[in-house]
Amino acid sequence: MDENVAAALCYLLGVLTGILFLVLEPYNRNPVIRFHAFQSIFVWIAAIVIGMAVSVLAYPIAALPFIGWLIDILLWMVFSLGVVGLWLFLMYKAYNKERFVVPVVGPLAEKQARS
Repeated sequence: MDENVAAALCYLLGVLTGILFLVLEPYNRNPVIRFHAFQSIFVWIAAIVIGMAVSVLAYPIAALPFIGWLIDILLWMVFSLGVVGLWLFLMYKAYNKERFVVPVVGPLAEKQARS
């Protein structure tokens, strides 16, 4: 499999494919694929944590009469579209052999990919 296809597939199922490419030979020795695998894992973990924070924030807002539910739905739509957009963007960049480093988690992925 080509390097760019494997790098894009690291993002396909998030943590699962990230771990898969870190375990499978010969992909686990390729620094580009390792970077994308680690970044995929870290981005999805961050998305889960941010999703929990949105949930904690959205619960009291939803208690507001009428407008609370609208704000709650809007908040979840923005979060969900942001996650899907980031996921597609990262797959696109990886497939086109462009190294996009996501702020905060990207440098951690670079550090892990080198070790």
